[in-house]
Amino acid sequence: MQAGPSPVPQDVNLDNCDREPIHIPGHIQPHGALLAFDRGGVLRWVSGNASEVLGVALPALGERLGLAHFDGEAVVALAVAGELATAPEAGAVPRQHDVALAGRYFHLMLHHSGELLVAEFEPQAPDDDAAAFAIQAHRGLDRLRRAKSQQELLEIAVQEVRILTGFDRVMAYRFRHDGSGEVAAEAREASLEPFLDRRYPAADIPAQARRLYIASTLRLIADVRAQPAPLLGREPQPLDLSHSVLRSVSPVHIEYLNNLGVGASMSVSIVIGDALWGMIACHHGTARHVPYGLRMACDVLAQVLAARLQSLEAAEHGRRIARAASLRSRMVESLLVTDDTVAALAPSAAEVALALDAEAVVVAEGGRLALHGGIEEPAARALLGWLEAPDVPLQGGLLAISGRAALPPALAQALGPWCGILGLRHDEATAGWVLVLRREQVETIAWGGRPEKHYVNGPLGPRLTPRGSFQEWRETVRDTAVPWSPTDLEIGRQLLDELGRASAARHAELVRARNQLLAVLGHDLRNPLQAISMSSHLLERGADTAKVGQRIQSATSRMQRLIGQVLDMSRLQSGLGLGFAIREVELRELVEALADEVTAALPGTVIDRRLPEALRAHADPDRLSQLLSNLLSNSRHHGAAGRPVTVQLEQDGDHVVLRVRNPAPPIPEDVASQLFSPYKRQSVGNTRNKGGLGLGLYIAHEIARGHGGSLAYTYEDPDVVFTARWPARPPGAGTD
Repeated sequence: MQAGPSPVPQDVNLDNCDREPIHIPGHIQPHGALLAFDRGGVLRWVSGNASEVLGVALPALGERLGLAHFDGEAVVALAVAGELATAPEAGAVPRQHDVALAGRYFHLMLHHSGELLVAEFEPQAPDDDAAAFAIQAHRGLDRLRRAKSQQELLEIAVQEVRILTGFDRVMAYRFRHDGSGEVAAEAREASLEPFLDRRYPAADIPAQARRLYIASTLRLIADVRAQPAPLLGREPQPLDLSHSVLRSVSPVHIEYLNNLGVGASMSVSIVIGDALWGMIACHHGTARHVPYGLRMACDVLAQVLAARLQSLEAAEHGRRIARAASLRSRMVESLLVTDDTVAALAPSAAEVALALDAEAVVVAEGGRLALHGGIEEPAARALLGWLEAPDVPLQGGLLAISGRAALPPALAQALGPWCGILGLRHDEATAGWVLVLRREQVETIAWGGRPEKHYVNGPLGPRLTPRGSFQEWRETVRDTAVPWSPTDLEIGRQLLDELGRASAARHAELVRARNQLLAVLGHDLRNPLQAISMSSHLLERGADTAKVGQRIQSATSRMQRLIGQVLDMSRLQSGLGLGFAIREVELRELVEALADEVTAALPGTVIDRRLPEALRAHADPDRLSQLLSNLLSNSRHHGAAGRPVTVQLEQDGDHVVLRVRNPAPPIPEDVASQLFSPYKRQSVGNTRNKGGLGLGLYIAHEIARGHGGSLAYTYEDPDVVFTARWPARPPGAGTD
């Protein structure tokens, strides 16, 4: 015959509590009795106090249950037989019956444990009226259904459970990402010390205890100081009491409750999606037996609470996902209509930060950056350098970090306050990244006692015992950011997937357009090369040197223009930039000179010049001439034939404004959206500019950006207008 507690691990280490077999304690709480029958109705286990508690004749161990047992109370035998005839259901709620034995009333709870049927008897008080308990609980259920926030739900729950049960203290725990529990709501006797907002470490509820809280959602310890009743049996394996209502208590937990000064406790699990979201924990200074029916009413309250919490979480999750979907759609659309990833995504940085509850965003590609939210460029570049290392643990292009411990020390120092990182590498070929950043969250935690446990000699020998003091102990936690939630990661993953697909589509389009461009370039270079070749033959035959030389010069200039545009495009596409030598320049003279060159080379071209007397500003004269030349060429090829092109130059506050306008119909919207892209279908085979590659406006746009400014298209009836705008004096430039 077996009896007594199950073996306790003797190795002293931090896993000790997690290895304690609390589901097979070998004892039950002594206020009730337990019997366990096999499939044939033979008694295999019985609690040592069963005869005393029940006061009736019981079957002996190894004996089959008959109608004569329990002093002829047939309800017990019939209930056991009926339950043995049904197939066990995993996680099923115990089936409950009311029985009268020796003039006393009991609740009989039946549940399956493996191949055995466990029958538990709990005394029923005279006022134990399940219908009355249901009526009492109805008010609480109605209040829970009408609550609008998680906090309101938890506050209602602790108030109602305390009204129902009469416990001195009722707390609502909410578990955090690290497994620690925080007291989020509390109802208590006024004389008791408040525990609200205190944090309790994850070790206070070992892993196997958390599993039991999910398997059996309500747990009563009626008398912390009562001596448990042993289980007696002849089975080779201990009896699994995971679903038992009378299961005895771990000695470690008993010591824990004694340290708290608790005489009775009850816990009701808040389970959402098969995970332990939180708990309602009840404490009383003396022993307290809560009737079974009332406990079930509290369990129903907790289930309604869990459903409402899940509903609120799902609604908030849905709202965030919907907002992120709209943002994602706009970002993808911008990315698909331009070749400049940074320029396309940077305007959405603030919305990305808002969608992910972050403080900073970095958009990067090919060494170019756009920053939002206060992160400095050196820190951003240090982070990007580390992210491109081969040993960084990306998962499908995504990296989520919430603390400095995951970063190399040098990088952590360079990043300063930024230690929450959600990295999305949407384009591996061009090092395209969207980095979402959170600052260090300096948090002061009010622990319920120091979170460390101590090795001492407990009542069962050398073992890890619970903390002996529960006075508030404060700790300041640094080096961590608010962790990325599952919703954050879902939003990040969806954004990464969409941007990745858009980048791949754009690359495919660029490859196609680049091949087409090279074909056009090859074709266009044949003409000037052929002209040069023919001119050389004419020179050999003594033709007019001046005319031949002019033809060679024209062909050479055209080749230089084509090759120069391709080289500029190549530099821009590779991230090298155009290169600028900015200095103070007299802009009127520069514009006049370039206009004279154009009209001399193209006698039919009329340029209306609207220029100030003088305008000195900072610019790269060669690049600015290139910008204006491209705009004039664009106007000449696409404007109304024979109509003048107007060039306006003026100073507007701290900026220089250069406009080129010509009469022409408005540019169609689908074309206007891609004017400054390098590869445009409309440019290939254009009858108005057969020798063009469609790169002029793209390069002009990049020249304006290189000056810290912009180039924009507008339509001012009857004119098409291109406006370049840049600072007259860049930041840090000296004064004359």
